[in-house]
Amino acid sequence: MTTTVSGAASDARFIGETGLAADVAALAEPVLIDLGFRLVRVAISGREGTTVQIMAERPDGTITVQECAEISRNLSPVLDAHDPISGHYTLEISSPGIDRPLVRPSDFVDWVSYEAKIELKQLVSGRKRFRGVLEGVEDGEVRMQVDLDQIGRQVIGLPIGMIAEARLVLTDELIREALRRSKKEIAAEASGEDAAE
Repeated sequence: MTTTVSGAASDARFIGETGLAADVAALAEPVLIDLGFRLVRVAISGREGTTVQIMAERPDGTITVQECAEISRNLSPVLDAHDPISGHYTLEISSPGIDRPLVRPSDFVDWVSYEAKIELKQLVSGRKRFRGVLEGVEDGEVRMQVDLDQIGRQVIGLPIGMIAEARLVLTDELIREALRRSKKEIAAEASGEDAAE
């Protein structure tokens, strides 16, 4: 099983926004990078007024509520100055969540052995949607173990360039891992505060 991705290419998002969300992403990403964060996704919705949701994380996949507030304080003036969205809107900064979108090749390595759903831009062997256990990235393909009709369990490779959308599947195992990482993050944050006092 290959689980490695090397170099800066593993950090580049292969899924990008379009339209207005792409304009917001172009403004938000440099601010996030300057603050030490990575952009995961920008989504704009019109439910109950316009909401601009920006998912972000540290390179290690963590983000705290305080860091979300810090991003908002730094990003709001940039969005106000460039005014990509006409009218009133609500800016929402959040973590990617437990059943997070997978937007970088490194995401598929970070979450090896967890279940994911992948939708392709076009049909491959008569299918666009695949669900299975991640096995990493090899030669520009996401490797995953899937149940294929009449063939059984098989490891397949899906070209990264053909992926339209990918996300983790919410399972008990994923929830346990998310809680474990959260506890580790809280402990690290607490020890950092102790050291600062």
